[in-house]
Amino acid sequence: MLRDITIGQYYPADSVIHKLDPRTKLMATLIYILSLFVFRNVAGFAVVTLALASIILLSKVPFGFMVKGLKAIVIILIITALFNLFLTPGNALVSFWKLKITKEGLKNAAFMSVRLIYLILGSSVLTLTTTPNQLTDGMEKALKPFNKIHVPVHEIAMMMSIALRFIPILIEETDKIMKAQLARGADFESGNLVKKAKAMVPLLVPLFISAFRRANDLALAMEARCYHGGEGRTKMKPLKYRGVDGIAYLVIFAYFAAVVSLRIWM
Repeated sequence: MLRDITIGQYYPADSVIHKLDPRTKLMATLIYILSLFVFRNVAGFAVVTLALASIILLSKVPFGFMVKGLKAIVIILIITALFNLFLTPGNALVSFWKLKITKEGLKNAAFMSVRLIYLILGSSVLTLTTTPNQLTDGMEKALKPFNKIHVPVHEIAMMMSIALRFIPILIEETDKIMKAQLARGADFESGNLVKKAKAMVPLLVPLFISAFRRANDLALAMEARCYHGGEGRTKMKPLKYRGVDGIAYLVIFAYFAAVVSLRIWM
């Protein structure tokens, strides 16, 4: 389960999506997320599905590798679907005890489940095709105008980059600690909820210690390299838009216009 988490991982490949400017991919991801909450009909669903399938195909990232990331949200997905299914008022299709399944609830549960799945897949495309350094540079460059109102853009981008880097590291560390504790006779599966929570203590304590140690080592390394924030820093590889980025922006805005038009007219 831990190794199935794909958020924060980078998948190297020679694709058009990998070569795009990180600012273009950040804007595309933002518009894509907005579009997920715009469509309310089958036509909008079809447009979003076609767009997501095309991006995954162009990224050359194996679909099976991306689907692995969905295992981490199965519980959230089921809970969300059940809440929408049983708590949405409308025309009852099935009733039992004090619960009833309505036509509107069935529709909401289906659309919300699809939105969550597409949200994870679309967000995974960004991190799988963009290195943490590129994400940091792209975010810092895109948010640079906010420096004028004293928003610490460089520090925010740096924190997000470090967080993304630490996700796969902590996952690997958790997996090692769990295997070591299992070899010592620990049991993380049996028992009720309270026993399972107590069984997690031998896992969480060394994990937190390891995380704090890594954070301290990183702080010392940055201080030893005379890091003092983003003021006056230059880039070895400054970001520059290319022709393919202009085409990508046109496609992005055309896609969003299509989704909004379907929402208005259908």
